[in-house]
Amino acid sequence: MSEITAAMVKELREKSGAGMMDCKKALAETNGDMEAAIDWLRAKGIAKADKKSGRTAAEGLVGIASAGTSAVVVELNSETDFVARNDAFQDLVRGVAAVALTTDGSVEAVSAATYPATGKSVTDTIKDAIATIGENMTLRRSAKLSVEDGVVATYIHNAAADSLGKLGVLVALKSTGNKDVLTAIGRQVAMHVAATNPLAVRAEEVDAAVAERERNVFIEQSRASGKPDAIIEKMVEGRMRKFFEEVALLSQAFVINPDLTVAAALKEAEKDAGAPIEVTGIVRLLLGEGVEKEETDFAAEVAAAVKH
Repeated sequence: MSEITAAMVKELREKSGAGMMDCKKALAETNGDMEAAIDWLRAKGIAKADKKSGRTAAEGLVGIASAGTSAVVVELNSETDFVARNDAFQDLVRGVAAVALTTDGSVEAVSAATYPATGKSVTDTIKDAIATIGENMTLRRSAKLSVEDGVVATYIHNAAADSLGKLGVLVALKSTGNKDVLTAIGRQVAMHVAATNPLAVRAEEVDAAVAERERNVFIEQSRASGKPDAIIEKMVEGRMRKFFEEVALLSQAFVINPDLTVAAALKEAEKDAGAPIEVTGIVRLLLGEGVEKEETDFAAEVAAAVKH
């Protein structure tokens, strides 16, 4: 069995919100596997599915650029929020987003592309900016959506400046309909995606591993009821249907009008657009998502500085 360290228990407590002894037991039961331990706690009703660590990640900005039937969103990280408010940094994020539009949108392609203002690659331009601004920066994520006909709607939440903020969303709508109508409904759907963070456009597109993980948790929870296997199977299937309804964009209740699903709202918009509307893709980038910022003990730092 893997050794269960205090650091592992602490990490699990932060991720799950469960008590220390429960976390220790969960890690022991799962041989130190962090993700399995979280599922074990959930199955026991000790931790919530959506509980995340309170420590959010790097600072910086998310930037969006669009042209015609394509749009991109990029995440450029900095060490502090102070730099994110710097005009030079904001111009850099806008510039990187504009360059990303000329590529396939992957981080590798964007990093290697030429930054027009400097004639250097985006990677080297960022290195120069690090030397000038005096803080480390990283192009962490980039994504691009395109349609042959239709629009790619965009939305920035918590905007720091034009096309820049803490959360960026792209929604690709394929349609031959009226572009103004498509842009309007697309922006509303993008706002919905910002608020609800769907895992996929359609239930069948939800990652199979994620769905299987949920199913296993539901099975363990249902078994605790002591009911026969046939009943448990029906209980699990019912909970899985509800799970897919909650995480797939088209089946979610539309935040703009909760009386409609997103699919129904799009169907309504088709009347004004004059043509069918199909959502072909969504992207949602939240600044620093999934990366923990290192916590420091300021008092200890000061004390250490005094000793030197």
